[in-house]
Order: sequence, then structure tokens, then C-alpha cells
Amino acid sequence: MNQKVALITGASKGLGAAIAKKLASLNYNLVLNYLTSEKEVYQLKEELERRYSIKILTFKADVSNEKEVKQMIEKTIHSFSKIDCLINNAVLNLDGEYSEKTSEEFNKVLNTNLIGSFLTMKHVSFHMLGKEKGVIINISSTNGIDTNQTYSMDYDASKAGLISLTNNFADALAPNIRVLAVAPGWMRTESVEEMNQDYLKQEEQKILLKRFATPEEVANVVAFLASDEASYINKTVIRVDGGLT
Repeated sequence: MNQKVALITGASKGLGAAIAKKLASLNYNLVLNYLTSEKEVYQLKEELERRYSIKILTFKADVSNEKEVKQMIEKTIHSFSKIDCLINNAVLNLDGEYSEKTSEEFNKVLNTNLIGSFLTMKHVSFHMLGKEKGVIINISSTNGIDTNQTYSMDYDASKAGLISLTNNFADALAPNIRVLAVAPGWMRTESVEEMNQDYLKQEEQKILLKRFATPEEVANVVAFLASDEASYINKTVIRVDGGLT
């Protein structure tokens, strides 16, 4: 069987790991990008290779560094000869009062969340163009649509920019490459669990389903959009937020 190949940035834990597990269960070969969480990504690789008959490449790269992005994609092509699906999930969030944010911090968030996605899309598209089909899925956020968290305005701006970037790349890469964005709301990830629980309970009450998503629920949406069953879904943003009041 000609297995599909998916490159997932920020794949070591949280939503990235959940997406990797879901795609592995669907027989994708995987490229798992990480920057700092080496232990976690190798544990994930070992777990998935034990469970499934797939090949997995891990690659340490800063997605905001164009040289490293090019090397990662060249290594992927050398190993698998193709990339069927790119999932831009690498993310940085440096919450804090806007009055205390520095330009260096703001740029660091934009460089990872927005510029990094631009670079991966740019270089992956060189290998997708001319192929029968491909798909790029950008992980944005409801923060990029609603922009109602002043302490994360740099993160919000990056995720809003990613939606705009999604639309532009959909135009540029049509008709054979679909480009979409998924905008999750709150998820029960490791970083969220470390936050103030009273605050999280207040946020849950703003959601019609009265709970946060699991990473697996969002990963299911990503996997569907990557599949041939979603072949006519393009240039759009899919909210996965439980419905907001």
C-alpha cells in the first residue's frame, strides 16, 4: 500500500502528539518535528512504532529558521520521496500584560506561530506542486477570530495572521493543494492543566458544552480534513470550540 506521509510541526506533546497518534492509526508515515521536547518525541515515536506498521522520522528544527526548515523538508523527501500532508502546529505563547511585553517577545511569538508556518508552507509547496493532490492544515485558534484575551494579544495576532496566510496560500496553491485552518478553543492540554483552576471553571461556563475539548477531539477533525473524504473542503476555517455563549 502506498502510505501517505504527514509532516507535523510541534508534534512532541499536546495537540501535536494527539494528531500524530490519530494519523498513525490511519496508517500514515510521519515526520515529527520538535524543538526542545526531545524525550517526549522519542517516547511518542517508540509508542507508535510498536503499535503500527509505519515509519517515523523525528527532526529537531526551529520552524522560524528557514535553513532548518529547508533541511527538515529535504530530509523528509529523501526518506519518503513525498509529503502528502503538512500540519502546522508548532506554537509559542508568552502570556502577560501588554504594557510589559517587549518587542523581542512579541517578535518571538510571531516568528514561531506565523513566520514559521509561512516557511514550512513555502518549502513544502515546492514538493507538492505538480503532484496529484496535497493538503496543508494550519492550527489557528478561536483567539485569532475573537481576539478577546488582552494578555495574549501577540498570540492572538499571530493566529489571526495565520488565518489570512491560509487564505492566501489556498489561492496560490490551487487547484491541487487544499489549504485550511482549524481554530480550536480551550483544550485540556498539559499547559492548560497548570493554569488557575477557578479561572478555567469560569471559562468552561462560557462554552455551550460546559467543558474543554480533549486534544483527541481536535485531532479527529484534523484527520478528517486531511483525508480524501474532505476533498472538497478548502480555504476555510473550522472552529472546534464546543459552541460559545
